[in-house]
Amino acid sequence: MYKKWQCLKKRLREIYDLESVIAVLTWDQNTHMPPGGAEARGKQLSVLGELAHQKKTAPELGELLEAVESEPPFLSYDSDQASIVRVAKRQYLEAQKVSTGFISRFYEHIAKTNQIWMEARESNDFGKVAPCLEKTLDLSREYASFFPESEHIADPLINRSDYGMKASDIQELFHQLRRQLVPFVDEITQQPASDRSCLLQAYPVQKQLDFCKEVIAKMGFDFRRGRLDLAMHPFMIGFAAGDIRITTRVKEQDLSEVLFSTIHEAGHAIYEMGINPAYEGTPLHNGISCGVHESQSRLWENIIGRSREFWSYFYPKLQARFPSQLGNVSLDDFYRAINHVERSLIRTDADELTYNLHVIIRFDLELALLEGKLQIRDLPEAWNERYKTDLGLVPPNDRDGVLQDIHWYFDFIGGVFQGYTLGNILSSQFYQAALKACPEIPEQIVHGNFVPLHAWLKENIYQHGSKYTAAEIVERATGSSLAIEPYMEYLRKKYYNLYLSR
Repeated sequence: MYKKWQCLKKRLREIYDLESVIAVLTWDQNTHMPPGGAEARGKQLSVLGELAHQKKTAPELGELLEAVESEPPFLSYDSDQASIVRVAKRQYLEAQKVSTGFISRFYEHIAKTNQIWMEARESNDFGKVAPCLEKTLDLSREYASFFPESEHIADPLINRSDYGMKASDIQELFHQLRRQLVPFVDEITQQPASDRSCLLQAYPVQKQLDFCKEVIAKMGFDFRRGRLDLAMHPFMIGFAAGDIRITTRVKEQDLSEVLFSTIHEAGHAIYEMGINPAYEGTPLHNGISCGVHESQSRLWENIIGRSREFWSYFYPKLQARFPSQLGNVSLDDFYRAINHVERSLIRTDADELTYNLHVIIRFDLELALLEGKLQIRDLPEAWNERYKTDLGLVPPNDRDGVLQDIHWYFDFIGGVFQGYTLGNILSSQFYQAALKACPEIPEQIVHGNFVPLHAWLKENIYQHGSKYTAAEIVERATGSSLAIEPYMEYLRKKYYNLYLSR
């Protein structure tokens, strides 16, 4: 049995390493690769993706999983060995349903599409990338067809990133959230807006980046195991326990861009840096789901990063870096500026209150595309109409409209955007549980001490990696299932104090 276990770990390690190489090439493509490398990169990713899929579906892997899972050491649900086998078998059975040829075609297509999207976004021309997006939609439907037992065509796509959730679950959750959120957004946006002009000044780019590095290091980002680079669309990507990278975006005339995109991506990275290092080389060395992963980035970005406690510590340091811009701006004014509420066009720039409306729009459009109710050629018009209906704004161009997000141009259509709102909901639920266990957390943050919060997150979420499902982690960490009440309570308390109690 020991020999079979070692053989299984060796096979899982090979899959892990191949996917890490794919991740390295993906990171390079989005940070340093010249445009001329797109075609070759597509072929490279296609070969590696095909090879990884072959290893994921090898009969020998299935035989090893069957051989070890019935042995006593693997019968305890909570044991690391049993969890590795459980997660690996689930992934094996899912991968077996998808053809290797499909994986090869998908990787090559996405590498090409990503490069064309960058060019289309730069030239503000959706038509340039529309044919590629047509094929992406076809591939997304083809992927879903490998799972004919699904209730909805989007379910297999959602299951890739938020295992166990279905389109119907998310539709009901979004309906509940929207019903409570829309009237509150209306109430807040009818009040005089906070002044954010202090953020819209000339801030030298390198000084912005240097300050952000100081902030995320204090939060717990380990620069011995990670690095920060620039990208058109910020992201986090991990290659190994000791190599987890983030990217950010900087605007010289808007300080908030780099501050909160960097804190957001650092939240993702700190999560993965906290996974039990013994899980490296196994399917457990990943975040559980898109929703739980986003809960960590949104917790750090919004609940902590936009809190008064956080800036009670960091704002004097920021003023010292930018005395001419912020020297005469009070902490109160800065705090209101970074929590400015305004209906806007760009999801990544949206405030906490309106952000989820952006996500719901995208989720609804994805379902319409997958169901055949909406055609790619009509997507810009449908996008603009939803923004007019839901946010009272019409994008002036494709760059600020249908081309603004990378997701549909670097992955399937469907299965990712819902994770952002799930993450928002879970961030408050997790933080509420952390405060119950450690009431001193806010006061410690005032003094720049993030250890109590970090320790609770690591103990209850980070260390487990993918050992448990998202539903199991939520129950274990909070004592209840996914619920929107803590999130709405957080929003109401914060924005009532900011806008309605003045």
